[in-house]
Amino acid sequence: MADENFTTNKIRRSATAVLCAMAAFALSAIGAYADDVVSMDKRADIAPLCGTKPMKVALIDGFGADTWRKIARAEFEDEIKKCPNVTATKYSDAGGDQQKYNGDINSFVAQGMNIIIALTDFGDAAIPAYRKAFKDGVTMEPYFSHLSGKVGTDYAANTYQDQHYTGGIWADWLGKTLNGKGNVVLLGGTAGAASSKVFMNGFKERLKNYPEMKLLDENYIVTDWNPATAQKAVTGLIAKYPQIDGIASDYGVTTLAAIKAFEQAGLPVPAQATLASNNELNCKYVSAKKDGKAWKYLTLDGTTNTVRFAVRSAVAAFQGIENKEPSAVVPFIYANSETGLDPKCDTNAPPDADLSSGLPEATLHALFNK
Repeated sequence: MADENFTTNKIRRSATAVLCAMAAFALSAIGAYADDVVSMDKRADIAPLCGTKPMKVALIDGFGADTWRKIARAEFEDEIKKCPNVTATKYSDAGGDQQKYNGDINSFVAQGMNIIIALTDFGDAAIPAYRKAFKDGVTMEPYFSHLSGKVGTDYAANTYQDQHYTGGIWADWLGKTLNGKGNVVLLGGTAGAASSKVFMNGFKERLKNYPEMKLLDENYIVTDWNPATAQKAVTGLIAKYPQIDGIASDYGVTTLAAIKAFEQAGLPVPAQATLASNNELNCKYVSAKKDGKAWKYLTLDGTTNTVRFAVRSAVAAFQGIENKEPSAVVPFIYANSETGLDPKCDTNAPPDADLSSGLPEATLHALFNK
């Protein structure tokens, strides 16, 4: 799965300003973000954090082959190049192999990298590798998921997406969109997935504010984050429950599968609240709206921006400079049918492209064409 800032030309900056203003208006309808989290479109300047000490910086992915990871890597490179005292950058893709992931961290330490930023593909299981690197004097920054390790002992910092908070945003939006009444479910990933559990906890907690909203299943619906599994699961829900008014999902791919399941059943698509959408889903929505057949839709995006927050956090820690950004980040509203905020659709981009990135379009298309 999976979620930065970027240099842009004047026209791009103007367009982004308009979108951010619309997003801010959209957010006001479901409540402002708390003080201890920051929206991914709130981009701090790294320059005051760069310091003067020369630094070598590495990025590691547990699995880096998908388009989301390619965009996140480009975000990393765009952010770190703003510090003139960076003398080297390196990248590693473990290809889904935790042993290689741990070995790559050790290799970066041996190569004298000062900062290692690592996506938390293997969760708490990788903490021993982080701890060893940190004890060897490296500024170790795992990012994306909130780990159970201790800052200052196991790693320098842990930038993470606040999934509990995001679950609450979905609940608020569905509650208001459905006028406080309706049957809802939440689609998660694999059985026992920690992130899906946290999304679900935040979702359930906030739904308590809407006593006439009914959660049809106390557990999230397992989809394995796989479109075929998700479509089969939603087809089962349709057969089991005569009325489903809203669906939340922690991945745009499963949202797209849910929409297709309702369409194939010849039923109206219920309200959809999701995270980490993609070009295929958003183009489908834009097309449906043009044809007067759009569903109610909210997507929270910008998740590839997470690595930029991690870069700033790690650089500040290495340089001994205070970083005022919270460790917890949340995606920004990229589309909201209730306020007329439409997502971007690019028919020349891959179906799985995440266009919520702030990278220049030329940079994105260069990535897509590699």
